Amino acid sequence: MTLDDQPVMRSRLFLRILVLALAFSGYLPDAGAESCRLEPEHGGMTFPVQRVADGWTCRLRSVIDNYTTANRLGPLTTALDEAMYQYLLEHPALAAALINRLDLADYKAEARGADQWWGSDGEGAEGMVHLVYRDRTSRVYYLEGTHRSRLLPNLSGKAVVFLRMAVVREPSGREAIENTLVVYTMLDNRMLSGLASLLRPLVGATVSRKLTKGVDVVNRLGLEMRHRPERVLFEATDPPSMGDDDVTFLKAALGAKAREHVTGGPGMP
Repeated sequence: MTLDDQPVMRSRLFLRILVLALAFSGYLPDAGAESCRLEPEHGGMTFPVQRVADGWTCRLRSVIDNYTTANRLGPLTTALDEAMYQYLLEHPALAAALINRLDLADYKAEARGADQWWGSDGEGAEGMVHLVYRDRTSRVYYLEGTHRSRLLPNLSGKAVVFLRMAVVREPSGREAIENTLVVYTMLDNRMLSGLASLLRPLVGATVSRKLTKGVDVVNRLGLEMRHRPERVLFEATDPPSMGDDDVTFLKAALGAKAREHVTGGPGMP
């Protein structure tokens, strides 16, 4: 090294130290967060992904960028007014319990913390569901779970679900909810992921079937609430009764429907 090279080397060393100091002090942009930025458009719909908490963006991006299947379903309609639909979305354990007690499906759900719960569809699929983002018309969910069936090997994986909701009016004038879902699924097992071209049709069909059934089951729950509100209230209060807050809400929401049903008001089928 010549004497002329020494100032250059010292300058480079100084720049490296400065970069490290800035990085540790937080003045440099977060390259990781930038690389995990989410695209707003999914399935032809735009979602406010910029409002998703930073702690979730990389996990969502990993599934979206490396998906095994991508499905769009809908619009599918559920026979629930907005207030009831939003309440059930916020209380999945209540929705699952009502569906189970009314013999609509063998769904189960248990809260496991703020905005997260364990769920099972009674047909081999179960796992953890995390509500990542919510507003009046949109939801974003992150799922980790397993699926067992005779057609597919035991699978474990992750999924990202974008849900768009809209209030619509049926020909009768009743309020209903129109749902459109975009779902990305990613298998955990690398060997199975390598067989994605073979498994994709089966996995995609299974995801579509389960999501469509889920919306259909919720629609049937809504029809029960419309046409047999007394039965729904009975199942909600029959021992072991559901939570006090849930029962209070259901009595307020379904009590009026029950009275209208008896008097022949707007609650009649």
